[in-house]
Amino acid sequence: MKGNGIAKETMEDIHHFVHERDWEQFHTPKDLAISLSLEAAELLEVFQWSGADQQVREKLPAMREEIADVLTYCIQLCDVLDLDPDEILRAKMAKNRAKYPVDKAYGNAKKYTELK
Repeated sequence: MKGNGIAKETMEDIHHFVHERDWEQFHTPKDLAISLSLEAAELLEVFQWSGADQQVREKLPAMREEIADVLTYCIQLCDVLDLDPDEILRAKMAKNRAKYPVDKAYGNAKKYTELK
């Protein structure tokens, strides 16, 4: 496991969970990406038919579960690809800052290609 911004104990717990079930053989980048997408869809399902923020708040326990699943697959995918999550997040934030300068993006939900 590559060192990263995830707590060492958390990484070890995930790795141990997978290892003791002999699931490494199934954790290809493709299958982890598929699983990540499926879990993200389950997170969206929690929001389905909830119109108000209060209703969403009532679903917080379900959201926590699904977010944990999404994060777990992200961490596992980074591990398999030997990527440092902290490093790739920082690199992406640098790109986002360039694409969305504060003076053009402030209070604006437009995509960077539409900012003037």
